[in-house]
Amino acid sequence: MTDNYAKIVQNNLNALYADLPKNLAKNLPGEQYKESFVFNAFGEKCTIGPTGITLGEDAHSSVFGILISLYAMNACADICIPTPLRAFKEFPDSMPYAGAFTTHTEQFLVPYVAKIKHAVPRIMETFNGEASPPGVGGDFSFMVYPLPKIALCYIFYQADDEFPASVICLFSNNAQQFLPIDGMADVGEYCSKKILDLIQ
Repeated sequence: MTDNYAKIVQNNLNALYADLPKNLAKNLPGEQYKESFVFNAFGEKCTIGPTGITLGEDAHSSVFGILISLYAMNACADICIPTPLRAFKEFPDSMPYAGAFTTHTEQFLVPYVAKIKHAVPRIMETFNGEASPPGVGGDFSFMVYPLPKIALCYIFYQADDEFPASVICLFSNNAQQFLPIDGMADVGEYCSKKILDLIQ
């Protein structure tokens, strides 16, 4: 499977560099160093080059590599429009992925709501986070940026005598400008996994 991921990542990079956009650094946004582009992704320093992608200290031919290469291929001059926030299921063509998104992005974090609350400052610092828009609700919430132009708003409800804990994840309003819908679903899943890594 890793070899298949590597092939997909390299095919995406080949397509990107075959007709490299002149404004790619500005559109990501990031910094250009010769043929490489550097920006923050999933809470780590990310470098895109013609022969691979690194995230933190590691080369990535995994799902992270696929998502980052797709993000670069879809980079455009549009800015992130955070509000009004949108549920994943509100985006066109999301139905085939909606169940997996709920399971792997939202329900995945439910057992860890109490731990996440104590780690909010660290999570927000790692993911260039910010306060949620007014009126979001929940017992606590925050906005994070797994990719520079895609924001996720996580809303947490703590367990009480009547209701179990729950988690809702909403997207910035125009997230689909920057990734196809299946990639958006994966961004939610892998952002949640990175949050879990931070609190372990």
